[in-house]
Formats: sequence, structure tokens, C-alpha cells
Amino acid sequence: MNRAIEANELTRRFGAFTAVDRISFDVRQGEVFGFLGANGAGKTTAIRMLTGLLTPSGGSARVAGHDVYTEGEKIKRSIGYMSQRFSLYEDLSPRENIRLYGGIYDLTAPEIRERTAAMLSRLGLESVGSRPVRELPVGWRQKLAFSVALLHRPSIVFLDEPTSGVDPVTRRQFWELIYEAAARGTSVLVTTHYMDEAEYCDRLSIMVAGRIAALGAPAELKQQHGTSSIDDLFVRLARPAVSEQPSRLAPPAQDKGESKGPA
Repeated sequence: MNRAIEANELTRRFGAFTAVDRISFDVRQGEVFGFLGANGAGKTTAIRMLTGLLTPSGGSARVAGHDVYTEGEKIKRSIGYMSQRFSLYEDLSPRENIRLYGGIYDLTAPEIRERTAAMLSRLGLESVGSRPVRELPVGWRQKLAFSVALLHRPSIVFLDEPTSGVDPVTRRQFWELIYEAAARGTSVLVTTHYMDEAEYCDRLSIMVAGRIAALGAPAELKQQHGTSSIDDLFVRLARPAVSEQPSRLAPPAQDKGESKGPA
């Protein structure tokens, strides 16, 4: 089976602080892979390496067939990315956002016109396609941002807490879009703090203190660890790390600026 992501002993250090400690995993073509971890666990640092934004300190990884050390620009052009914090220009309309990203992705003018019309129709946004994005409900913005991340038809898309702040009905609709993308062969790596969403993934990993503490299908992991839910498993794995390794969450002062924020 083709692998969209292959990571082997991937490591990132900031001075004496190890943010990601020799993690190994893969993401298969068309798979929905959950990448879980509490704030400070190392998942955001790992994603920055996998998306070509941060050079690893050790180990190896390939994303969409490209090496993370030498082919960062090729990786960026081969993936889609949706951030919780920034994905769309809110002063622009949906149509303008789609056209802007279409230009960034080097799509032709006919491709941009065709995909703009198809996207607005599929999302039911034709009537608000010219309104500023900031005026749209949060759920509409999230679904539009996800669709824009897939505009250039990447082989893998990274979703950073994509359903944060939306209601349960919209969350379910968003996951239907994820399943549709996966059915078309797009690999999806998603981070979430909603443990019920982790149950929707084909496989998932749970990072604790920079390492992968659990990896597998949700049902398999619950059986292996004797828990009734992924939420129970997550608490069981993450709580000892917080109590036993408080220094792990506080990097040296000289490195705080580089590794600051949820990781």
C-alpha cells in the first residue's frame, strides 16, 4: 500500500530540550489518521517538520514521496494545510479566497473558474459567494477553508483542530467532507482535542512527552489498554507524563521563543 507519510525515528531538539523524540509512524493513501496529544506533547512541532517548515534534528521522513530535509518546497506544493488560527482572508469573499489560493497553487484561469463554481455549489455558498468571509457563520468558514486546502488536489491534507469552536451538527458535516476526501484517495492527518472525533479515524497516534505512546486503530487501542473510550485512554496515558515530568513542558529559557505554543 502506498504511504503518504513515512517517519522513522524523527527527532527535533531545541538546545537541550527534546520536543519530538524519535517518533516512527506512517500514513497510508486515503487514510484518516488522528494525530493526538495534549498541549506540549510535541505534535505541532512534528507537523511543522512534516510540512517542510522546520528541519528535523535527527531521523528521517518522507511526505508525498519527498524528503523533509532536502525537498521542503516540493512538500509544501504537494500538501494541503488548514490551520485552526488562519486559513482564509476574512476581508475577502469566498470567491476571492478561492481565486487567490488558486493563483498561489499555480492553477490556470479555467481551472480556477471551474473549481470555484464547483466548490461554491457543493458547499451551498453560491448566494453568499461575494460576501466577506467574516460575515459567514463559523461552520461555513471552516468547511470553506477545508475545501480551499484541497483546491489543488493534494495527495495529503493536514488539518489542525479543524472543528474547534463549531457546533456538534457542523462537526459531523465537516467529518463527512473528510470522509469524501479520503474516499477520493486523499490522505488526511488531523489533530483534535475532541476525543469522540478520534473514534472517527482509521488509525491514530497519541503523543506523550515527545514520544508516541499509542498507535493503532481506535478499537484495537481500546482493547489493548482495557479502556471503554479513547478519552479514557488519552487521560490514562497523558496524566502520568504531566505529573512525572513537569520539566518536559518547560524548555530552557533560550529556546522558549522557538518552541513556544501548543506543540
